Amino acid sequence: MSTYSHLDRIHAAVAEIPPGRVATYGQVAERAGLPGRARLVGYALRRLPEDSAIPWHRVVSARGEVSARSAPAEEKEQRLLLEEEGVVFDRRGRIPLAAFRWEG
Repeated sequence: MSTYSHLDRIHAAVAEIPPGRVATYGQVAERAGLPGRARLVGYALRRLPEDSAIPWHRVVSARGEVSARSAPAEEKEQRLLLEEEGVVFDRRGRIPLAAFRWEG
């Protein structure tokens, strides 16, 4: 199977996450039929064009954290987008996954 088809499957899985909900990288990998490939999900999302409609900001780490990026402004943007959708963060900067994880 080509990387391109993997990317398509990942993008399709992320596109299903509704506003106000999040999924972990591992969860997206599972939904895309790529168990154990959470890093591939991160790679696929980094390659999205800026004008993409894929809701990349709804994918977070297994601890409910916005993943570190080379540009800290991107982390702030992700948090702001999630907060605008009603997702809350605790004092440690984590999303309570029990309340906000999408189980679709």
